[in-house]
Amino acid sequence: MSEQEFKLALSYANAAMKLLKRCEIPAYPHFYELLYTYATGVNVPLNARMNELFRSGQPLTTDVVEALCVEFLKSYDVNERITNVSERMHARIESVNDAIDTAMLTAESYSGSLKVASGDLDRGVSADDLKSMTRQLLSETQHMQKTNSNLEDQLEASREDISALQRDLEEVRRESMIDSLTKIANRKSFDESIDNAVEDAVRTGEPLCLIIVDIDHFKTFNDTFGHQTGDQVLRLVATTLKANIKGRDLAARYGGEEFMTILPTTDIAGAVIVAENIRKAIHAKELLKRSTNEKLGRITASFGVAQFMPSDTSASLIERADRCLYAAKNSGRNRVVSEQELAKIIAA
Repeated sequence: MSEQEFKLALSYANAAMKLLKRCEIPAYPHFYELLYTYATGVNVPLNARMNELFRSGQPLTTDVVEALCVEFLKSYDVNERITNVSERMHARIESVNDAIDTAMLTAESYSGSLKVASGDLDRGVSADDLKSMTRQLLSETQHMQKTNSNLEDQLEASREDISALQRDLEEVRRESMIDSLTKIANRKSFDESIDNAVEDAVRTGEPLCLIIVDIDHFKTFNDTFGHQTGDQVLRLVATTLKANIKGRDLAARYGGEEFMTILPTTDIAGAVIVAENIRKAIHAKELLKRSTNEKLGRITASFGVAQFMPSDTSASLIERADRCLYAAKNSGRNRVVSEQELAKIIAA
């Protein structure tokens, strides 16, 4: 990178950071990327949209920036990033193959020259012919050394590129397991994690519990206050879940307004305590509309808690936790129902 390019990139970075600070937007990587892209001016539709927002006087809130990220940033397209890594890997492999082919042809030519020289020496050559032969072999040896050196350079570059590609693939893999809105594990990650947790519980005999969380009256809330505020609610619940688990526990967005929490090495009594802590923490938070600071009230959620049994599969454990959730919904919402409590409710 030239000094001019460095200064230009730095000016874009400074402009992005100033905009983040001025609008009081958290400096999350994807927010920074969006505003850096805006500063460069390379994404014409993005710049048109943001300039329109600035002209209208609408505040650049976190919700607005989040929506712009989803709409305009290509980094959200995991499939595209995987394709890009694949193409780079293919180009590097082709480059190495070309270098290997060249080295093999040079080696074959060199071997042929050595055989010819060996035959000439066996028949006897004059001093002048010997000098000429020596010069030719020296020239071909130098060419061979140069070809081998080029091959070594290509292999070294490939080693570095492959290491970088492996890091990129791992980053893409991690991102593919994260829900883009809430920044916790997504359904794909949950499906993989619950299967692994069940296998571990079977192997070790340790307890395992599952909590299903569903936001109460979310559709009504979403329709009343709008999708951006609904997204804020989803992020709030996700953050609360993540703040109340630890170690090997996993919080995931299962779909829509439903969340899952996997609690390895936790029995049903401990899982109920965790669920109650989360329920109280969600209910304790008062929701504000960021654009106006209008108080929108409090949100609540219902919880179903089930403990793994030796005969369980992932599906049967989810099904039993889901039954507990529906019992919580049907008995007034904003409560935790475990399997033990469900049995009491059914008996009553």
